Amino acid sequence: MHSPLPFAALLFNAFVWGLAWWPFQHMHQAGLHPLWATACMYAVVLLALLAWRPGILQQVRAHPQLWLLALASGLNNVAFNWAVTIGDVVRVILLFYLMPAWAVLLAWRILGEKPTPMALLRLLLAFGGVVLVLLPADASLSGLFAGLSLADGLAVFGGFMFALTNVLLRRFQSIPAQARMLAMFAGCMSMGLLTALAASSLGVVPAFPALDSSWVTVALGLAVLLMLGNWALQFGAA
Repeated sequence: MHSPLPFAALLFNAFVWGLAWWPFQHMHQAGLHPLWATACMYAVVLLALLAWRPGILQQVRAHPQLWLLALASGLNNVAFNWAVTIGDVVRVILLFYLMPAWAVLLAWRILGEKPTPMALLRLLLAFGGVVLVLLPADASLSGLFAGLSLADGLAVFGGFMFALTNVLLRRFQSIPAQARMLAMFAGCMSMGLLTALAASSLGVVPAFPALDSSWVTVALGLAVLLMLGNWALQFGAA
């Protein structure tokens, strides 16, 4: 009989991300764009992890394939954090949690896990649900993509990257968990920072604001929760 702990860990991670929209919106209203918030929070988490386990850096260097995990995790965070700030929260989370459908396809391709007939049925139900969410009222299927917003695109892309992150965690389960965590935190920080710098230079997002306790406190609290959620994801997905 399988232990329920990995499933409980994954549910906790989903719970953290399911409620993360509120602090991100709060920080955004206080002047901190979610891209800057992502970079700041994961910088704090990354420094804390390196201070606690300085030897992890050597483990990461010994496994260069972890850059794939860093990239997938970073893009997942950037897309989701941005989407829940600018879009309808329920719609964004529904589209983001198309992740299990992407995971079926990615696990088939990367892990060689051929889906069962029931898994394929769930795949069809998932994509059918997306059509119901995206299709405007009284519109034909040809107009499915006509009303897509930036938040919708970010949510779908973020869900795909979240699925890839989960599959890569399974693929790299022989690598020490601490090394995987460091790679993910580094990817989240670097992708958040690079995207924020690029978007700021193009005038898409505002520049980094002055320090303000109204968002600094929230950012620190959420950083702790994200670190716990990442540990839960490491345990459950692997």
